[in-house]
Amino acid sequence: MRKRSLLIVFIFSLAIFFCQSDYSYSQKKLKVFISVDMEGIAGIVHGDHTSSSGKDYNRARGWMTEEVNAAIRGALEAGATEIVVNDSHGSMRNIIASELNPAAYLITGSPKPLAMMQSIDKSFDAVILIGYHARAGTKDGVLDHTISGGSIYSIKVNGREMSEADLNALIAGWYDVPVVLIAGDSTICEQTKKSLGEELEVAPVKEAVGRYAAKSLTPQKAQELIQKKTKIALEKRNKIKPFKMKPPYRFDVNFLRSSMADGAELIPQVERTGGRNVSFVIDDYIKGFKLLRALIYLAR
Repeated sequence: MRKRSLLIVFIFSLAIFFCQSDYSYSQKKLKVFISVDMEGIAGIVHGDHTSSSGKDYNRARGWMTEEVNAAIRGALEAGATEIVVNDSHGSMRNIIASELNPAAYLITGSPKPLAMMQSIDKSFDAVILIGYHARAGTKDGVLDHTISGGSIYSIKVNGREMSEADLNALIAGWYDVPVVLIAGDSTICEQTKKSLGEELEVAPVKEAVGRYAAKSLTPQKAQELIQKKTKIALEKRNKIKPFKMKPPYRFDVNFLRSSMADGAELIPQVERTGGRNVSFVIDDYIKGFKLLRALIYLAR
């Protein structure tokens, strides 16, 4: 009888152990990084929306803040335990902090060493890109450009022309973190799906009618779409691989004017390859990205 009682106690203890283990597993952290640009926000089509001196800027930054909040709600529904939002447009002081969902941390201001991806590291489980736009020179891309519309004609890495989404996805990939969702105009959604893979979730909130015009969802409808897609993307995050390229990394930078290349070639390691072109090769992508940013600052 005593042996039987001991056996029952042993089995009961094992059951408690496995139940606690399952509970602990279900409570596993989900850390989400959200990078937020502005040109790809629903309703935004002009510099009056995206420049702090524009007459429609304050209204547009409200739309921007609410699209971020929609992504935060979707992340919380998916079980996010920590959310970091990085304001990634212009001066990087656009998101209205007092109106941001308090469940998230906000990174604001510039310059920042990793710019639109500041504070990304291996501790994150997924990256979400909100308000992104097509790369420079794209037909049917709302406010298309690559990092600096006043300096850059194109940027290539290992022969592939890059958008800001691609460049930032490579930063995330360096830390083994996948980009799981991009929201913006339909063109950047298509471009990024081709670059990062078909498993990537997309939330197209508008369709370009030209560089300064679009057929757009209303802010409310865009926010509903982003919230829904964020939850879906995070729940399938393990199916999406981090975006990577094999080193070394060759950066080819095509400036708008030859004078910009004149300055860039003064930097050690940078080679002049054409009237408006420079290139450099590096084994560390993060160092390469920082050098790229330095060349763009110099061009300005």
